[in-house]
Amino acid sequence: MVPSTAAGAPPRRLFAYNAGFWRAPRLRRILQLAGYDLSLGLPSGDDAVAVWGRSPYAKRGEAVAARRAAPLIRVEDAFLRSVRPGRAGDAPLGLLIDPLGVHFDASQPSMLEHILQTADLDDPHLLARASLGMARLRAADLSKYNIHDLGLPCPEPGYVLVVDQTRGDASVACSGADGAAFAQTLATAQAEHPGARIVIKSHPETNLGLRQGHFGPGAGYDLLTAAVSPWRLLDGALAVYTLSSQLGMEAIFAGHRPRVFGRPIYAGWGLSQDALPCPRRTRALTATQLFAATYILAPTWYDPCRDRLCSFEDALNQLEAETRAYREDHRGHVALGMRLWKRGRLQAVFGRQKSVKFEDNPEKAVALATKQGAGLLVWAGKAPVGLTAPVVIRRVEDGFLRSRGLGANLVPPLSLVVDDLGIYYDPSVESRLERLILSPPPPDAANRARTLRDALINQRLSKYNLGGGDLPDVPQDKLCILIPGQVEDDASIRLGAGDVRHNLALVQAARAANPQAVLIYKPHPDVEAGLRPGKIEPATLAPLVDHIANHADPIALLDRVQHVWTMTSLLGFEALIRGKQVTCLGAPFYAGWGLTYDLGPVPQRRLLQLDGTPQIRPSLDLLVHATLIAYPRYFDPLSRLPCPPEVVLDRLHSGAVPRSALAHRLLAKLQGRFASHAGFWR
Repeated sequence: MVPSTAAGAPPRRLFAYNAGFWRAPRLRRILQLAGYDLSLGLPSGDDAVAVWGRSPYAKRGEAVAARRAAPLIRVEDAFLRSVRPGRAGDAPLGLLIDPLGVHFDASQPSMLEHILQTADLDDPHLLARASLGMARLRAADLSKYNIHDLGLPCPEPGYVLVVDQTRGDASVACSGADGAAFAQTLATAQAEHPGARIVIKSHPETNLGLRQGHFGPGAGYDLLTAAVSPWRLLDGALAVYTLSSQLGMEAIFAGHRPRVFGRPIYAGWGLSQDALPCPRRTRALTATQLFAATYILAPTWYDPCRDRLCSFEDALNQLEAETRAYREDHRGHVALGMRLWKRGRLQAVFGRQKSVKFEDNPEKAVALATKQGAGLLVWAGKAPVGLTAPVVIRRVEDGFLRSRGLGANLVPPLSLVVDDLGIYYDPSVESRLERLILSPPPPDAANRARTLRDALINQRLSKYNLGGGDLPDVPQDKLCILIPGQVEDDASIRLGAGDVRHNLALVQAARAANPQAVLIYKPHPDVEAGLRPGKIEPATLAPLVDHIANHADPIALLDRVQHVWTMTSLLGFEALIRGKQVTCLGAPFYAGWGLTYDLGPVPQRRLLQLDGTPQIRPSLDLLVHATLIAYPRYFDPLSRLPCPPEVVLDRLHSGAVPRSALAHRLLAKLQGRFASHAGFWR
């Protein structure tokens, strides 16, 4: 909940006496955007004092506020914080900025408690957002911290889960309990479930060695220190016992009614079995209402890429992007055979957790990746034939919303696809994109994709966003067909084309099938720039087409046509997005799903399931979700953070992206030369 300030009013001065406020630029920035000016000195007038929750250092600010009769603002992390804990160096995505108290201290009311007790939590729109939010957290396996490893096995289902917390944490003391209460929690769990397996889940900060917990190895229970998925852990539990951990609130969202031995913010609303009463809390809530208050209404969320306050959903999109990057990169990568100019961007995208090591020799790259337990990155079109390794091989290619400018001109990409199965343009083997298209979509996938598709259309964005020259005048009463030329030695042609494998043959096929139509041929930008093969002489084209759209804006061309004929061009997908008919003579990733006219060799697995029944066909929006949201990874060139596709759309629309220039090309190569040594400056 963003504190309100009068329109045009200066920010409210906020005095802090804890060094943590001054060492954390993200914290200061969120407060500033929320209407506070963090200051040094002593408060007066309408000034306020900021303290961090109930930390030991909060007493300084509390004393100053009391002496100066100044309001006290308590600040705490929101319930979706970051990938790693703050003590491990990650900045928060949201704060609870509370003028009443602090949510985990039940000795006095807090802003969040006030919302839970009094706010209208029956609003259908709010509840729909909350329901989708809960579902998205579970589907993406997100929690307050997100260093858990989805590959680690959970205990066999049927255990009783007891949740440990860190020693000295203020949320324990302020819940009306102490360290001895953990022993009581365990004893109660054992007494109420005689003979059951007891699993004690240690805190993430304890597992990282940052703080001590209350339990160590012992008899009568299993201490779980592995960073397993909290949602999968909750799914396998018979019952959940906690003092005040946030995992207790997530247990409610997972369908449990946990036994609670402190007085956390989620206790007292009829959703838990409470050892300690909280008489102020008289309202009976649903889990969805609890989520609406704690994740949507109360926090102040921050978008670090666009440097603005944002909605819960935008913060969730950002956390999804950062968490995916962590999960794929935290073991490190060895990159095989990457060209020098690409290495700087690859290091920026994949080397945030551990520096990427670059190696040109396949045997040495495999040996190094195996020794370090790292993944192996290889540019998909340059992968050595028969490459195998005992580690995960991820094939990398440019994404579908790439840049303003050509890769052949050394313009670095804003998106990269990373495929651990195959690669999207090779239909001979299953790709990760194909599996995503065929998998059940995550919650709200279609709505998010539709919003993204509408933005793409309204902002007139494409892969390269080059703009364009003159456009042909076309008659309104005749069928107009766009034929995009391709780079004829491109891997998508070599691997995905059918009998028609050359631009001239494509034009001839389109004319033969459409003798009365207006045909517009658009050469590929790399071919026009003289960088790649595929040129057709104008004299050869003239008898076959009505217009040659040299250097034309592809999106403006799509506005003028009703149909696209292509071998495997991405322009066919961009035409689908805009509601155009598309005929494919090859087998691009978007063919075979019932959305195109397919004259090429579509893989059987896209048509039939293993039992021979027809394959489930995705809608256009779900194809867009798989292709533009779930499959690529996006990089924000301004904040240099992993980001969701919506941020890249903003960058491409505003033009705040790298452009090709001689100096940039030289710098890209220089960065690539030293990219292997990124550890020296990280």
